Amino acid sequence: MIPRPYPCLSGSMPNPNPANLFSDLPDKLAAELVDVLVKTPSIRIERIVSTGQRSDAGFWYDQEENEWVIVLKGSAQLCFADGTLPKTLCPGDHVTIPAHQKHRIDWTSASEPTVWLAVFYSA
Repeated sequence: MIPRPYPCLSGSMPNPNPANLFSDLPDKLAAELVDVLVKTPSIRIERIVSTGQRSDAGFWYDQEENEWVIVLKGSAQLCFADGTLPKTLCPGDHVTIPAHQKHRIDWTSASEPTVWLAVFYSA
């Protein structure tokens, strides 16, 4: 094991109160939990937590911004209206979704929370 030069969450860190993307993960939600982490006029970064949620039948996201999304924990499947093959995402898998590419969530893991990090940005 390689020792870390600085222990995690050490009092000597520049930010003594760091946030953690895996904090306060619920076991079950009625709807996805969306936390906006950063928002400026040109970018929005969200943590999204899913616990078995999926898009409603017939619903497609059609966003004004581009989106880059990564699954950090759990799993999910994205489907696209343009016939692009569905993408099953596991931890570390990421995808860029251009503005106005209609997409939906086919499923998210029901056995553990799925934690997404989504970055929305203008072209």
